[in-house]
Amino acid sequence: MNTPTSNAKFTEMPSKRLGQTGPTVSLHALGTMTFGAETDESDAHRMLDLFVDRGGNLIDTADVYSDGASEEMIGRWGKTRGHMDDLIVATKCRFSPTPGSQGGSRRAVFKRVDASLRRLNLDSIDLLFIHGWDDETDVAETLAALGDLVRAGKIHHVGWSNVTGWQLERICSAAAVNGLPVPCALQPQYSLLERGIELEVLPCALENGVGLTPWSPLGGGWLTGKYAADKRPTGQTRLGDDPNRGVEAYDKRNTERTHSILRAVSAVAECHGRPMSHVALAWLASRPGVASILLGARNADQLAANLDAADFALHEEEIKALTQASDAPLPDYPYGFVRDWSGVAHWDRFRAS
Repeated sequence: MNTPTSNAKFTEMPSKRLGQTGPTVSLHALGTMTFGAETDESDAHRMLDLFVDRGGNLIDTADVYSDGASEEMIGRWGKTRGHMDDLIVATKCRFSPTPGSQGGSRRAVFKRVDASLRRLNLDSIDLLFIHGWDDETDVAETLAALGDLVRAGKIHHVGWSNVTGWQLERICSAAAVNGLPVPCALQPQYSLLERGIELEVLPCALENGVGLTPWSPLGGGWLTGKYAADKRPTGQTRLGDDPNRGVEAYDKRNTERTHSILRAVSAVAECHGRPMSHVALAWLASRPGVASILLGARNADQLAANLDAADFALHEEEIKALTQASDAPLPDYPYGFVRDWSGVAHWDRFRAS
């Protein structure tokens, strides 16, 4: 099968253990939210082949991606390949519960995991994320269900996605107190444009030994430099299809802060003769707790271009400059007050001095 190539000399993709208890994962992960939506099955399989050929091992999907079609495409690819024992397959449940059940309930989690296993054509899921907080289900119930699934051999590791700091602490504390699976992974939005997790979520993750697999590392395409301040996006791009796309929406992100960050990224990229996307990915890879970065793409050409960033690292002064350009002041209270009177070592690590 033909796959895109570039002039880059490929090296072995770096890898890291996911949190204190998770599997060893590649620096770049393949995010498959486009499968069955913007990406048809033949292109999806090309992307999977390319990703594995380039040394990637973490494939990330969810039961709600294209109503299960993403999982099905991965399952058929794996069946054609013959095995997926050398890969880490992650999926999620929460937002499409079985009728009559809450998303984080025991019944829903069991049934959604069984459905994902069928679609993925697997006997077990390497990493199951709960896709978000369920305020109507006691987190101890969700954790107990996950523990039973681990003991049954249906899942190996657990994680959470899109939670606040206090929610993550409740999850980790309830797991530790009750002898239930402590998450090894957290999947938040994180990039030069979105650093909100650094206030509470990331410190909590680091304190509990939870590794990060960030989504939207390129800010929905903003950090590639393809969106201009004076021209609304059109055509086959993430925001061209839908300029009002959630937290990445054009009008929401089209600010002076965004364009100031883009200028800083562009300057570093020009010095290295690299695309802006490589600079943004390298900055994120340097952040504490980040184990594997989700790369979402519509086609294999886009994926290949981003995979070329795997061997690229920034100098310390460049990381500092980008961190400073994307920094936002701490809210005066309680954060500024706590910093001034008590000090928070984690914040000192995250912020520009």
